[in-house]
Amino acid sequence: MFPITRMRRLRKNSKIREIVCEVKLNKEDLIYPIFFKENLKGMEKEEIKTMPKEYRYSLDAGVEFAKKLESRGLKSIIIFGIPNEDLKDEIATSSRLSDGIVQKAIRRLKSETNLVLISDVCWCQYTAHGHCGLVSENNDYDDNLEILNDESLDYLSQMALSHAEAGVDIVAPSDMMDGRIGVIREVLDDNNFKDVSIMSYSVKYASSFYEPFRDAACSSFSNGNRKSYQMDVANSKEAIRECEEDVFEGTDFLMVKPALTFLDIIKLVSDNFNLPLVAYNVSGEYSMIMAAIASGYLTEDAIFESLLSIKRAGADLIITNFTAHIIDKL
Repeated sequence: MFPITRMRRLRKNSKIREIVCEVKLNKEDLIYPIFFKENLKGMEKEEIKTMPKEYRYSLDAGVEFAKKLESRGLKSIIIFGIPNEDLKDEIATSSRLSDGIVQKAIRRLKSETNLVLISDVCWCQYTAHGHCGLVSENNDYDDNLEILNDESLDYLSQMALSHAEAGVDIVAPSDMMDGRIGVIREVLDDNNFKDVSIMSYSVKYASSFYEPFRDAACSSFSNGNRKSYQMDVANSKEAIRECEEDVFEGTDFLMVKPALTFLDIIKLVSDNFNLPLVAYNVSGEYSMIMAAIASGYLTEDAIFESLLSIKRAGADLIITNFTAHIIDKL
Protein backbone atom coordinates (compact mmCIF):
# COMPACT_ATOMS: atom_id res chain seq x y z
CA MET A 1 0.00 0.00 0.00
CA PHE A 2 1.10 3.57 -0.71
CA PRO A 3 3.38 5.14 0.49
CA ILE A 4 5.34 1.92 1.18
CA THR A 5 4.54 0.63 -2.26
CA ARG A 6 5.39 3.04 -5.06
CA MET A 7 4.81 1.50 -8.48
CA ARG A 8 6.65 4.35 -10.18
CA ARG A 9 9.99 3.19 -8.73
CA LEU A 10 10.18 0.63 -11.52
CA ARG A 11 9.47 3.27 -14.17
CA LYS A 12 11.74 6.08 -13.08
CA ASN A 13 14.27 5.85 -15.94
CA SER A 14 14.85 3.97 -19.18
CA LYS A 15 17.48 1.62 -17.72
CA ILE A 16 15.17 0.35 -15.01
CA ARG A 17 12.21 0.15 -17.39
CA GLU A 18 14.32 -1.96 -19.72
CA ILE A 19 15.41 -4.55 -17.15
CA VAL A 20 11.87 -5.07 -15.80
CA CYS A 21 10.19 -5.09 -19.21
CA GLU A 22 7.89 -8.12 -19.34
CA VAL A 23 7.60 -8.53 -23.11
CA LYS A 24 10.32 -7.76 -25.64
CA LEU A 25 10.29 -7.77 -29.41
CA ASN A 26 13.29 -9.55 -30.93
CA LYS A 27 14.51 -9.84 -34.49
CA GLU A 28 13.98 -13.59 -34.49
CA ASP A 29 10.30 -13.05 -33.61
CA LEU A 30 9.61 -11.52 -37.03
CA ILE A 31 8.78 -13.23 -40.32
CA TYR A 32 8.78 -11.07 -43.43
CA PRO A 33 6.18 -11.77 -46.16
CA ILE A 34 7.75 -11.31 -49.60
CA PHE A 35 5.96 -11.28 -52.96
CA PHE A 36 7.68 -12.67 -56.05
CA LYS A 37 6.01 -11.74 -59.34
CA GLU A 38 6.81 -13.88 -62.35
CA ASN A 39 6.53 -11.27 -65.08
CA LEU A 40 9.01 -8.90 -63.44
CA LYS A 41 12.54 -9.25 -64.80
CA GLY A 42 16.08 -8.33 -63.80
CA MET A 43 16.07 -6.10 -60.73
CA GLU A 44 12.54 -4.84 -61.27
CA LYS A 45 10.21 -4.22 -58.38
CA GLU A 46 6.63 -2.97 -58.46
CA GLU A 47 5.05 -0.70 -55.89
CA ILE A 48 2.05 -2.08 -54.01
CA LYS A 49 -0.23 0.95 -54.03
CA THR A 50 -2.36 -0.23 -51.11
CA MET A 51 0.68 -1.04 -48.94
CA PRO A 52 2.97 2.00 -48.58
CA LYS A 53 6.69 1.29 -49.03
CA GLU A 54 6.06 -2.38 -49.93
CA TYR A 55 6.76 -4.02 -53.30
CA ARG A 56 6.31 -7.02 -55.53
CA TYR A 57 9.72 -8.28 -56.62
CA SER A 58 11.29 -10.02 -59.57
CA LEU A 59 13.17 -13.18 -58.68
CA ASP A 60 16.56 -11.42 -58.71
CA ALA A 61 15.35 -8.32 -56.88
CA GLY A 62 13.49 -10.31 -54.24
CA VAL A 63 16.44 -12.55 -53.49
CA GLU A 64 18.71 -9.53 -53.12
CA PHE A 65 16.24 -7.81 -50.82
CA ALA A 66 15.95 -10.95 -48.70
CA LYS A 67 19.73 -11.10 -48.44
CA LYS A 68 19.81 -7.49 -47.24
CA LEU A 69 17.20 -8.25 -44.61
CA GLU A 70 19.22 -11.25 -43.48
CA SER A 71 22.30 -9.04 -43.11
CA ARG A 72 20.20 -6.81 -40.84
CA GLY A 73 19.31 -9.75 -38.60
CA LEU A 74 16.21 -11.30 -40.14
CA LYS A 75 15.90 -15.05 -39.56
CA SER A 76 12.86 -16.12 -41.60
CA ILE A 77 10.60 -15.16 -44.50
CA ILE A 78 7.33 -16.42 -45.92
CA ILE A 79 7.15 -16.58 -49.70
CA PHE A 80 4.17 -15.68 -51.88
CA GLY A 81 4.13 -16.12 -55.65
CA ILE A 82 2.27 -14.26 -58.38
CA PRO A 83 2.23 -16.17 -61.69
CA ASN A 84 1.66 -14.70 -65.11
CA GLU A 85 -2.00 -13.99 -65.78
CA ASP A 86 -2.10 -16.37 -68.75
CA LEU A 87 -1.11 -19.25 -66.45
CA LYS A 88 -4.10 -18.88 -64.16
CA ASP A 89 -6.77 -21.56 -64.58
CA GLU A 90 -9.54 -23.30 -62.64
CA ILE A 91 -7.25 -25.79 -60.90
CA ALA A 92 -4.19 -23.63 -60.13
CA THR A 93 -1.91 -25.70 -62.35
CA SER A 94 0.98 -23.24 -62.13
CA SER A 95 1.05 -23.54 -58.33
CA ARG A 96 2.49 -27.05 -58.60
CA LEU A 97 5.06 -26.60 -61.38
CA SER A 98 8.67 -27.36 -60.52
CA ASP A 99 9.66 -24.16 -62.33
CA GLY A 100 6.90 -22.05 -60.80
CA ILE A 101 7.79 -18.68 -59.33
CA VAL A 102 7.69 -19.85 -55.69
CA GLN A 103 9.65 -23.01 -56.45
CA LYS A 104 12.35 -20.97 -58.21
CA ALA A 105 12.46 -18.48 -55.36
CA ILE A 106 12.86 -21.28 -52.80
CA ARG A 107 15.80 -22.80 -54.69
CA ARG A 108 17.55 -19.45 -55.06
CA LEU A 109 17.02 -18.44 -51.46
CA LYS A 110 18.09 -21.85 -50.18
CA SER A 111 21.37 -21.63 -52.10
CA GLU A 112 22.11 -17.96 -51.38
CA THR A 113 20.86 -17.38 -47.80
CA ASN A 114 20.59 -19.09 -44.43
CA LEU A 115 17.05 -17.86 -43.86
CA VAL A 116 14.33 -20.17 -42.62
CA LEU A 117 12.10 -20.48 -45.69
CA ILE A 118 8.34 -20.73 -45.28
CA SER A 119 6.04 -21.04 -48.28
CA ASP A 120 2.39 -20.07 -48.43
CA VAL A 121 0.30 -22.97 -49.77
CA CYS A 122 -2.88 -21.59 -51.26
CA TRP A 123 -4.58 -21.32 -54.61
CA CYS A 124 -5.99 -17.81 -54.73
CA GLN A 125 -3.09 -16.23 -56.67
CA TYR A 126 -3.06 -19.07 -59.19
CA THR A 127 -6.72 -19.47 -60.12
CA ALA A 128 -8.85 -17.56 -62.59
CA HIS A 129 -11.64 -17.34 -60.00
CA GLY A 130 -9.42 -16.26 -57.08
CA HIS A 131 -10.74 -18.82 -54.58
CA CYS A 132 -8.67 -21.14 -52.40
CA GLY A 133 -10.08 -24.43 -53.68
CA LEU A 134 -12.01 -26.03 -56.52
CA VAL A 135 -15.23 -24.24 -57.42
CA SER A 136 -18.25 -26.47 -58.06
CA GLU A 137 -19.67 -26.37 -61.58
CA ASN A 138 -23.17 -26.75 -60.15
CA ASN A 139 -23.40 -23.92 -57.70
CA ASP A 140 -26.76 -23.43 -56.07
CA TYR A 141 -25.59 -21.50 -53.01
CA ASP A 142 -27.60 -18.33 -52.59
CA ASP A 143 -24.86 -16.17 -51.06
CA ASN A 144 -21.58 -17.73 -52.11
CA LEU A 145 -19.87 -20.12 -54.48
CA GLU A 146 -19.64 -23.74 -53.39
CA ILE A 147 -15.98 -24.62 -52.84
CA LEU A 148 -15.27 -28.35 -53.08
CA ASN A 149 -13.34 -29.30 -49.97
CA ASP A 150 -12.30 -32.93 -50.42
CA GLU A 151 -11.60 -32.61 -54.13
CA SER A 152 -9.17 -29.74 -53.41
CA LEU A 153 -6.98 -31.64 -50.96
CA ASP A 154 -4.92 -33.64 -53.43
CA TYR A 155 -4.07 -30.52 -55.42
CA LEU A 156 -3.07 -28.62 -52.29
CA SER A 157 -0.88 -31.46 -51.05
CA GLN A 158 0.86 -31.64 -54.43
CA MET A 159 1.53 -27.91 -54.22
CA ALA A 160 3.09 -28.40 -50.78
CA LEU A 161 5.13 -31.33 -52.11
CA SER A 162 6.52 -29.20 -54.95
CA HIS A 163 7.69 -26.64 -52.38
CA ALA A 164 9.35 -29.37 -50.32
CA GLU A 165 11.09 -30.71 -53.42
CA ALA A 166 12.42 -27.19 -54.07
CA GLY A 167 13.93 -27.14 -50.57
CA VAL A 168 11.53 -25.21 -48.36
CA ASP A 169 11.82 -25.63 -44.59
CA ILE A 170 8.17 -25.06 -43.67
CA VAL A 171 4.96 -25.21 -45.71
CA ALA A 172 2.12 -22.98 -44.57
CA PRO A 173 -1.34 -24.02 -45.83
CA SER A 174 -3.64 -21.01 -45.76
CA ASP A 175 -6.64 -22.34 -47.71
CA MET A 176 -8.76 -23.41 -44.70
CA MET A 177 -10.00 -26.61 -46.34
CA ASP A 178 -10.95 -29.21 -43.72
CA GLY A 179 -8.45 -32.06 -43.48
CA ARG A 180 -5.65 -30.48 -45.45
CA ILE A 181 -3.04 -30.75 -42.70
CA GLY A 182 -3.42 -34.52 -42.46
CA VAL A 183 -3.30 -35.00 -46.24
CA ILE A 184 -0.25 -32.74 -46.63
CA ARG A 185 1.54 -34.48 -43.74
CA GLU A 186 0.89 -37.88 -45.32
CA VAL A 187 2.10 -36.80 -48.77
CA LEU A 188 5.24 -35.19 -47.38
CA ASP A 189 6.05 -38.24 -45.26
CA ASP A 190 5.39 -40.67 -48.11
CA ASN A 191 7.87 -38.72 -50.26
CA ASN A 192 10.65 -38.67 -47.64
CA PHE A 193 10.04 -35.11 -46.47
CA LYS A 194 9.38 -36.05 -42.86
CA ASP A 195 11.51 -33.12 -41.66
CA VAL A 196 9.55 -30.45 -43.54
CA SER A 197 7.37 -28.70 -40.98
CA ILE A 198 3.78 -27.53 -41.38
CA MET A 199 2.74 -24.08 -40.20
CA SER A 200 -1.02 -24.19 -40.41
CA TYR A 201 -3.16 -21.11 -40.84
CA SER A 202 -5.30 -22.79 -38.21
CA VAL A 203 -7.50 -19.86 -37.24
CA LYS A 204 -8.04 -17.72 -40.33
CA TYR A 205 -10.98 -15.38 -40.21
CA ALA A 206 -12.95 -14.05 -43.18
CA SER A 207 -11.64 -10.57 -42.46
CA SER A 208 -12.03 -7.25 -44.25
CA PHE A 209 -8.43 -6.49 -43.28
CA TYR A 210 -7.09 -8.65 -46.15
CA GLU A 211 -7.97 -6.20 -48.92
CA PRO A 212 -4.46 -4.71 -49.43
CA PHE A 213 -3.00 -8.24 -49.58
CA ARG A 214 -5.41 -9.17 -52.37
CA ASP A 215 -4.06 -6.23 -54.32
CA ALA A 216 -0.47 -7.16 -53.45
CA ALA A 217 -0.89 -10.80 -54.48
CA CYS A 218 -3.27 -10.12 -57.40
CA SER A 219 -5.66 -12.59 -55.77
CA SER A 220 -9.08 -10.94 -55.62
CA PHE A 221 -11.97 -13.34 -56.19
CA SER A 222 -14.27 -12.82 -59.17
CA ASN A 223 -17.50 -14.04 -57.55
CA GLY A 224 -18.91 -14.76 -54.12
CA ASN A 225 -16.84 -14.48 -50.96
CA ARG A 226 -14.72 -16.71 -48.74
CA LYS A 227 -17.06 -17.01 -45.80
CA SER A 228 -17.88 -20.68 -46.43
CA TYR A 229 -14.29 -21.71 -45.67
CA GLN A 230 -12.71 -18.90 -43.64
CA MET A 231 -13.97 -18.42 -40.08
CA ASP A 232 -16.79 -16.15 -38.98
CA VAL A 233 -15.27 -13.07 -37.33
CA ALA A 234 -17.80 -13.36 -34.49
CA ASN A 235 -16.63 -16.80 -33.33
CA SER A 236 -14.06 -17.78 -30.73
CA LYS A 237 -14.95 -21.30 -29.54
CA GLU A 238 -14.60 -22.46 -33.13
CA ALA A 239 -10.93 -21.40 -33.00
CA ILE A 240 -10.23 -24.06 -30.39
CA ARG A 241 -11.85 -26.75 -32.53
CA GLU A 242 -9.83 -25.68 -35.59
CA CYS A 243 -6.59 -25.87 -33.61
CA GLU A 244 -7.46 -29.22 -32.06
CA GLU A 245 -8.07 -30.68 -35.49
CA ASP A 246 -4.80 -29.35 -36.89
CA VAL A 247 -2.83 -30.65 -33.90
CA PHE A 248 -4.44 -34.06 -34.34
CA GLU A 249 -3.53 -34.07 -38.04
CA GLY A 250 0.12 -33.21 -37.39
CA THR A 251 0.76 -29.48 -37.65
CA ASP A 252 3.97 -28.16 -36.11
CA PHE A 253 2.85 -24.54 -35.72
CA LEU A 254 -0.51 -22.89 -35.10
CA MET A 255 -1.49 -19.50 -36.48
CA VAL A 256 -4.09 -16.82 -35.85
CA LYS A 257 -4.92 -14.39 -38.66
CA PRO A 258 -5.52 -11.41 -38.45
CA ALA A 259 -3.71 -10.33 -35.31
CA LEU A 260 -4.75 -6.94 -33.93
CA THR A 261 -8.50 -7.46 -34.16
CA PHE A 262 -8.14 -10.98 -32.72
CA LEU A 263 -5.80 -10.51 -29.77
CA ASP A 264 -8.33 -12.35 -27.60
CA ILE A 265 -8.06 -15.36 -29.92
CA ILE A 266 -4.25 -15.28 -29.78
CA LYS A 267 -4.52 -15.35 -25.98
CA LEU A 268 -7.09 -18.16 -26.13
CA VAL A 269 -4.93 -20.33 -28.40
CA SER A 270 -1.77 -19.57 -26.44
CA ASP A 271 -3.44 -20.62 -23.19
CA ASN A 272 -4.76 -23.90 -24.60
CA PHE A 273 -1.95 -25.26 -26.81
CA ASN A 274 1.77 -25.81 -26.43
CA LEU A 275 2.83 -25.56 -30.08
CA PRO A 276 4.67 -22.48 -31.37
CA LEU A 277 2.05 -19.83 -32.11
CA VAL A 278 2.28 -17.49 -35.09
CA ALA A 279 0.18 -14.35 -35.52
CA TYR A 280 -0.25 -12.76 -38.93
CA ASN A 281 -0.19 -8.97 -38.65
CA VAL A 282 -2.08 -8.61 -41.91
CA SER A 283 -1.94 -6.10 -44.73
CA GLY A 284 -4.89 -4.01 -43.60
CA GLU A 285 -3.38 -3.61 -40.15
CA TYR A 286 -0.08 -2.56 -41.74
CA SER A 287 -1.64 -0.11 -44.21
CA MET A 288 -3.95 1.41 -41.61
CA ILE A 289 -1.09 2.29 -39.27
CA MET A 290 1.21 3.42 -42.09
CA ALA A 291 -1.52 5.73 -43.42
CA ALA A 292 -2.04 7.21 -39.94
CA ILE A 293 1.71 7.80 -39.58
CA ALA A 294 1.90 9.44 -43.02
CA SER A 295 -1.01 11.72 -42.08
CA GLY A 296 0.58 12.73 -38.81
CA TYR A 297 -2.17 11.15 -36.71
CA LEU A 298 0.27 8.65 -35.16
CA THR A 299 4.01 8.41 -34.66
CA GLU A 300 6.15 5.38 -35.54
CA ASP A 301 5.92 4.31 -31.90
CA ALA A 302 2.51 2.91 -32.88
CA ILE A 303 4.28 0.19 -34.87
CA PHE A 304 6.14 -1.11 -31.82
CA GLU A 305 3.10 -0.77 -29.59
CA SER A 306 0.95 -2.80 -31.97
CA LEU A 307 3.54 -5.56 -32.38
CA LEU A 308 4.17 -5.72 -28.65
CA SER A 309 0.44 -6.18 -28.09
CA ILE A 310 0.56 -9.25 -30.34
CA LYS A 311 3.46 -10.74 -28.39
CA ARG A 312 1.87 -9.84 -25.08
CA ALA A 313 -1.27 -11.69 -26.12
CA GLY A 314 0.84 -14.84 -26.53
CA ALA A 315 2.27 -15.02 -30.04
CA ASP A 316 5.75 -16.48 -30.39
CA LEU A 317 6.27 -15.33 -33.99
CA ILE A 318 4.73 -12.50 -35.99
CA ILE A 319 4.38 -12.35 -39.76
CA THR A 320 4.45 -8.66 -40.55
CA ASN A 321 5.31 -6.22 -43.32
CA PHE A 322 6.60 -3.90 -40.61
CA THR A 323 9.70 -6.12 -40.40
CA ALA A 324 11.71 -4.19 -42.98
CA HIS A 325 10.86 -0.89 -41.30
CA ILE A 326 11.80 -1.74 -37.71
CA ILE A 327 14.35 -4.54 -37.69
CA ASP A 328 17.30 -2.15 -37.33
CA LYS A 329 15.74 -0.74 -34.16
CA LEU A 330 15.51 -4.09 -32.35
